[in-house]
Amino acid sequence: MSAEIRDITGVVLAGGANKRFPALKGFIRIGDSTIIGKTLNLFKKTFREVYISANMPEKYFSLGVPLIGDVLPSKGPVSGIYSSLINIKGEDIFVAACDMPFLSREIIALICGKHLEAAGRADATVPVCNDKPQPLLGIYSKTALPRLESGILHDKAALRRLLGEMRTNFIPETDVRAADPYGRSFMNINSPEDYEAVMRSV
Repeated sequence: MSAEIRDITGVVLAGGANKRFPALKGFIRIGDSTIIGKTLNLFKKTFREVYISANMPEKYFSLGVPLIGDVLPSKGPVSGIYSSLINIKGEDIFVAACDMPFLSREIIALICGKHLEAAGRADATVPVCNDKPQPLLGIYSKTALPRLESGILHDKAALRRLLGEMRTNFIPETDVRAADPYGRSFMNINSPEDYEAVMRSV
């Protein structure tokens, strides 16, 4: 990976309420690794700095990665993204939800490359898959902080809506499919049904 990509900070978003699944989703074992373990391994090979965004730090201490808690009232992933941007040294974070078992190096490289091509003209770079923006796998810049903060404080924190209000570099689905033809990087686990679908695809 280039020095510019190394300067982006990797953040695993693990601050969700986990209401629909009976265990912490990041610690689901797929093959020989947990989901969060695989993501952290990918991030450590790609980015110089890696963090976990989590509001239950005691659950993640054993992973040996610095933790970031929400600095404003928790409003879902947007609070983790905002808090991470506040705390990092650099300008950009690459975020991935903790329950994406098939995240690929190719997708990471695509998103990073597209963000760097924007050369500071984008507050966020987000891929499109299945005709929808995928805000939990993308890059956010510190220039997005005012819009994110406003969304949190005014209880309008839906990420897809906020992306429409900021300078978002949407990566076309044709480019995404060239890197990940079946969109496996975007599979996640929100429910026991999702888990069963993931296990069938292993």
